[in-house]
Amino acid sequence: MEICSFFDIPGLEVGHDQNYDAGTGCTVIVCEDGAIAGVDVRGGAPGTRETDLLDPSNLVEKIHAVVLAGGSAFGLDAASGVMELLEQRDIGFDVGVTRVPIVCSAVLFDLACGDWRARPDRAMGRRAVENALDPSFTPGCGSVGAGTGATVGKLLGMDHAMRGGIGACAFKSGNLKAGALIAVNCLGDIIDPDTGRIVAGAWDREQRRFLDTEQELIRSCDSRRDLFAGNTTIGVVATNARLTKARARKIASMAHDGLARTMRPAHTMVDGDTIFALSTGDIDADINGIGALAARAVEGAVLDAVKKATAGYGYPAASEK
Repeated sequence: MEICSFFDIPGLEVGHDQNYDAGTGCTVIVCEDGAIAGVDVRGGAPGTRETDLLDPSNLVEKIHAVVLAGGSAFGLDAASGVMELLEQRDIGFDVGVTRVPIVCSAVLFDLACGDWRARPDRAMGRRAVENALDPSFTPGCGSVGAGTGATVGKLLGMDHAMRGGIGACAFKSGNLKAGALIAVNCLGDIIDPDTGRIVAGAWDREQRRFLDTEQELIRSCDSRRDLFAGNTTIGVVATNARLTKARARKIASMAHDGLARTMRPAHTMVDGDTIFALSTGDIDADINGIGALAARAVEGAVLDAVKKATAGYGYPAASEK
């Protein structure tokens, strides 16, 4: 197994756009020739679009883009701009009179960061696609795109939160590639699974120490509290392996193991954790091996997101602890 770049997986183009003043943004993964796709929604508070069509029993076989956006449910509007521009580029499902781009989307809650009145919209979605299709555009990670307003460690309130972000990681085994692009915005802490140590999360700014969200949640589980502080981790795993829709859904399910290894707790009722899986190639590979690589890639992408995030909007970053 070797490390490679998510952005080098064939058949994918990635673009970001963001409003730094408002603290929000979106990320688009474009598959011009279409990609077999599946999805697994584990969190209890998801915000999604066009996930039902990924059911293996439904008609459409391929999708043309996935949009990851901030703005909570308002951010789903960005997908309309993505559809608009892709149709203009003649990308989509041929229905005779035009092409209908199949665009799936998931959103995270970042309204508590920056200006809550500004959200990803059609115009931002269009700009993100333009960037994705621009050969000169280099997609970065950290506090960009869907990760612009992301935060982590919010159990004890936003005064203890730290910066999240968007991260990428991929691995290669022979000719097989599998990678992940994850926007990290969770209730819990981010853990390095190799050391067991907290990398980012609920942070005591006076004593300069982590407060351990999972332990605090367990200690106080006999009391009820409003935990809707703005959560959800969303992302995409992609491979050049040949998959069916059913197998793509299984890969998305296995990829969630990477969230469970790096977030404590993960998949809570106030996290809308959603992972899409995309198949863009024709490599024959064992589904169990693909799933294992995808889960490892999710681990790496989560850590990449918080390590590359920069301080802002009153929230510290892991890089400056």
